[in-house]
Amino acid sequence: MSERLPIIGVSMGDPAGIGPEIAAKAFADKALYGKCRPLVAGDASVMEQAVKIAGVDLGINAIDTVSQAKFEHGVIDVIDLKDVELEKLAFGKVSAMGGKAAFDAVKKVIELAMAGEIDATVTGPLNKEALNLAGYHYTGHTEIYAEFTKTKDYTMMLAEGALRVVHVSTHVSLRQACDNVKKERVYAVVKLAYNAMRDFGIERPRIGVAGLNPHASDGGLFGCEEVEEILPAVEKARGEGIVVDGPIPPDTLFSKALGGQYDIVVAMYHDQGHIPLKLVGFTWNETEKKWNSVSGVNITLGLPIIRTSVDHGTAFGKAGKGTATEESLVNAIDYAVKFAHQRIGRMGR
Repeated sequence: MSERLPIIGVSMGDPAGIGPEIAAKAFADKALYGKCRPLVAGDASVMEQAVKIAGVDLGINAIDTVSQAKFEHGVIDVIDLKDVELEKLAFGKVSAMGGKAAFDAVKKVIELAMAGEIDATVTGPLNKEALNLAGYHYTGHTEIYAEFTKTKDYTMMLAEGALRVVHVSTHVSLRQACDNVKKERVYAVVKLAYNAMRDFGIERPRIGVAGLNPHASDGGLFGCEEVEEILPAVEKARGEGIVVDGPIPPDTLFSKALGGQYDIVVAMYHDQGHIPLKLVGFTWNETEKKWNSVSGVNITLGLPIIRTSVDHGTAFGKAGKGTATEESLVNAIDYAVKFAHQRIGRMGR
């Protein structure tokens, strides 16, 4: 592992949400600077406001280029995009201005990573309605990254502790998700999962592949996708020496993975993977009417650059109150650092 600390670019997220304030809280921890050289891409005035909301003692270093960054605890280096009018910003409100600011920040960290000026990117939460209101018609971060990096085969990976999940499809209807379960796509996602775990330092990853139907169709009683699409993909990957099992009934697979039988799970669609992950990482306190824990990381696999993200939304209802937790963002930065060290080590930098 290289001793050089990787440069991590964090996109601010929608300024009307909690992204800026959780970034301020994360950057307030001195330990962060022992792991990486972090900076934020966004609006410097918003980050200055976020520091006050978060109640942390930090200054803002507004910069135009990475070379101007100080990378010193006590000061947040902000690539200042100057795209928010504070007097027009309303917390918790969907707006074209907020959508544009979030998009600008994401686009900037992608450009910096593609140019080799930063080692990894971490994205704060954006609001899809605001994004589309601003004229950017994407279903989420993943699709933005795919377009600007010209990536064809990619997938979302969620991680929380010992549980890691990748998806055959994500932001499509359930009907379309079923139609997307094709052997070519399942095989591609198995390979992406395998390569990701290798990048993470697991020499011989163990992969569990979920079935689509109840009981993984129970021998064809509840559908044909397992036999016709999923099993051929598993067998092809297995023929290449990959340790992979499936299709496995989804109602038992995630428990096995959480218990250590598998390093990563291939889920067939969005909720099949998201629900068990968030059951592990999200803890609701009914007495206090709040989340005690909101942890987990969202990672896009298959890209030429590193992208990790918080595994939660903009939380408009909490924005501006200083109560939002930075836990998921810290986890995302930690994952970005680990992946960056692997790449830096392979490149001998």
